[in-house]
Amino acid sequence: MKINEVEQQVGVSKKNIRFYEQQGLLHPKRNSENGYREYDEADVLLLKKIKLLRKLSLPIEEIRKIQSGDLLLTDALQRQLIVLAREQKNITETAGLCRLILEEDCLYQMLSPDQYLERMVEMEEKGTKFKNMSNDTIRKKRGSIIAAVVFILIMFSFVGILIWGYTQDPIPNLLFGLFLLVPIVFVLAVTIALLQRIKELEGGEEDVARKY
Repeated sequence: MKINEVEQQVGVSKKNIRFYEQQGLLHPKRNSENGYREYDEADVLLLKKIKLLRKLSLPIEEIRKIQSGDLLLTDALQRQLIVLAREQKNITETAGLCRLILEEDCLYQMLSPDQYLERMVEMEEKGTKFKNMSNDTIRKKRGSIIAAVVFILIMFSFVGILIWGYTQDPIPNLLFGLFLLVPIVFVLAVTIALLQRIKELEGGEEDVARKY
C-alpha cells in the first residue's frame, strides 16, 4: 500500500512516517521499477506499535533499542512510569504555584514576581522542574544564521576589494569576471546550505495534534 493509505489507516502523518524511517524504526520495501515505498501489513503493525509507544512518551532512542532487542519493553515501561511520576509531581507543584498566584487576585501590572521566583528556586532545589525557557532549535537556527551572515559579509567585502582593485589596476574583463564569480558562487552555496539547515532543524517529528 501507499503512504497515503498508511496515513489514513494508522492516523500517523506522512511527515512522521518518513521521520520514523529516517530514524531506522521503519523499513518499508521499495518498488524495484519506480523506487516508491510499498508498505505491507507488517509495516502497519510496526507503525501502530511506534504510535502507541510515542503516545506513552517513550523516546525514539528507547523504541529503537526495544526493536533491536537491546532493551526489554517491560524495563522501558517501568522506567517510563518513574519519569511520568516525576512529571506528575512537577505538574502538581506548578499547579499549586498557579493557584497561589491566583489567590492574590491582582492585575498583571500589580504582580510582584520576586516572591514567587524565590519560591521557585526553593522548589527547584527540592527537585521540582519548571518549564525550561531555552530552545535548542531556536539557538541552533540563530547560530547557523549568524555564521552564514558573517561569511556572506566577508565575501561581499572580498567583492568590494576586487572591484576597488579593478578600478586601480584594471585586468582583462574575463579574468575579473572569473574572480568575481568565485565569491558569488560561495554566497549562493552558503545560502542554500543555510536554508537546508533551517529545514533540517524544523524537520523533526511533528508536535501537533496528529504528531504520532
